[in-house]
Parts: sequence; C-alpha cells; structure tokens
Amino acid sequence: MMVLDRDAVRAAVYGGAVLGGGGGGWVDLGLDTGNLAVAIDRLCLYHPSELDAATMVATVSAVGAPAATGRYVTPRHFVRAVEILRDGLGVAVGGLITNENGGSATVNGWVQAAVLGLRVIDAPCNGRAHPTGVMGSLGLHRVAGYQSRQAAVGGDPDRGQYLELAVTGGLQAASAMVRQASVQAGGVVAVARNPVTLEYAREHGAPGAVSQAIKVGRAILEHEGHPTRMLEAAAMATNGEIMATSAVSRLRLETSGGFDAGEVEMESGHVLTFWNEYMTLDLGDQRLGTFPDLIMTLDARTGLPITTAEVRQGQLLAVLWAHRKNLILGAGMRDAALFAPAEAAVGKKLVEHVF
Repeated sequence: MMVLDRDAVRAAVYGGAVLGGGGGGWVDLGLDTGNLAVAIDRLCLYHPSELDAATMVATVSAVGAPAATGRYVTPRHFVRAVEILRDGLGVAVGGLITNENGGSATVNGWVQAAVLGLRVIDAPCNGRAHPTGVMGSLGLHRVAGYQSRQAAVGGDPDRGQYLELAVTGGLQAASAMVRQASVQAGGVVAVARNPVTLEYAREHGAPGAVSQAIKVGRAILEHEGHPTRMLEAAAMATNGEIMATSAVSRLRLETSGGFDAGEVEMESGHVLTFWNEYMTLDLGDQRLGTFPDLIMTLDARTGLPITTAEVRQGQLLAVLWAHRKNLILGAGMRDAALFAPAEAAVGKKLVEHVF
C-alpha cells in the first residue's frame, strides 16, 4: 500500500505520460485532478494482493479524441459516471482501476475514490495507453455471454452537449456506443465500465503498472530543469533508448470518429504514425518500433513528454522507444485480432511485427 500525496501525483502524471506512448490524456488535467483527489481525502494505492479477490472493481477512463477542440469533461463527470454504474446499473463497486497509463489516465479513479469512499487499486487494464476500448477490457470480449455495463458522462451544457449514457450489451457494441457518445459530447467522455472481480483483473490486467509509472516519473523529475538528463532518465527507467532528436518537418493530424489519426515526419528521416497513440516508428524501409512497443515523443528543450495531440510542426523532439517486453501489458495486447482496426487507421502492418 502506497500513500498518495502531491509528490506521488506529479510522479504518476509525468511517468504515466511517458508510458502513455503518445496518448493517455493530458498532463495538466492529470495534475489538476490528482491534486484535487489527494486534497479531498487520504488516498492509498493498493496492490491487488492486499484485498479480497472477490472484490468487485470497475474500470474508469476517458474515451475520445485528445485533440478535439470541443472536449469538455470535468472531475464531476468522472464521479457521475461511477455513480451511474453503481446506482443506475446496479454494480456493487468496491474499488476502481484505470484502463491504462497516461498523463491523466494514470490518476483515473483517484477523484472518484476520494469522493465516493472507494479504493484505488494498482491493477490497470494495461500498463501503457491504447486506442480502443476493447484493448482495455481485460480480454472480456473472449468471455462467452459477458454483458458489458458502461456509463459515460461529458459535454458542455452551455453548448447543449452534456449527456449521460448508461448501456448494457455486448462488449463491442457497448464500447461503440460510448465512442459515439464522445463525439456527441464534443470529443471526450468520462467512463466507468466492465465490473469484474479483483481476481479476474489481477489475472488479465497489468498489476503494478501504476507503481511503474510513479517510478518512471520520479526518475525523470529527479533531473527536472536538466533536459538532457531527463531524456536519459526516461530511457533508463523504461529500459529503452532515444532513437532520434530532431525537428518535426511535417505533421498530419485528423480527428474523426472519436480518434486522432496522423503522421509525424522528422528532419532526421524518422516517421511516426499514430492513432491516438503512436503505432509505428520507421526510418526509411526499416521498422524500428511497433505498437505495443513504447514509442513516445519528448520535448528536447524541456525533457517533458509531448503527446500526439500536442505535437507541432517545427518542434524539436526526442523520440523514445522501449520494447514491449519491458512494459506491464494486459490481455488486450496479446490478441492479434484487436490490432486490425489500428492497422487500417494508420495504413501500416502491425500484427506481423508483433505476433
């Protein structure tokens, strides 16, 4: 059990942003919500081995396109989603797990736990960020007859976009409804979904991945103000390497269907594709990295992580790569069929490089 304080928030957010691999939400939002959570109540991060295996846990996340300009989601929306899952859909929630690591994703559930008196459990669905809800659903799409229960909340009421959604059904169908809700809400919704026992989450998720994010964040922040050392620390903490340091020569980004998709070309000749998260890293005809490998950009002038939604033409970026074996990955990263939509989105082969 780890006490969560403001120092843990900073480490979780910055380390999570690195492990987000280009996605996983926004650092500013993560800092704001994490600090709010630890100000509301005393919070602890529980390892799943410390709690009853029969405890019912729910996954909490944000779903949508990070670059959407109309996005409007607040801490209250995240709390409300858990309330709808618990009270509207009848789920006896005893603890919360995040769907993934990321700048805001790593602290998913902290505010909800503080407000509603729940436990934060270190058993994410995945130890890195991923684009689709099914990838972060603990392999439940393979459980015959499983009925997904999901609640989504978001949108600016002043624009008439606020909505609350409660849906029960097949996992793929329910996840598609939530994705569409994010579009209608301006780009992003807060979600609570897929209740399972803690035992199931432990076996099919990524236990310890939040602690890994905190470890990475502390390694980076130890050298805050010294960009070169921060980049070196990020590489060392992830057992990775800096593959290039170069300016962005061309950027293509399109937001559609609740996703950000595009390509980043570097003056060094490196090309990165992304579908919310970075999917591929190439140099000429050579494939250097393939999702779920960690491919991440950091600002070479500050040493801080830069998500795909934050990349701008002309930026001087360092490209970090770490092999997937060095990450803590959940069941969704071990199913080749789930990679087909990502291949179609970026027009690159993934499965043959990974499986």
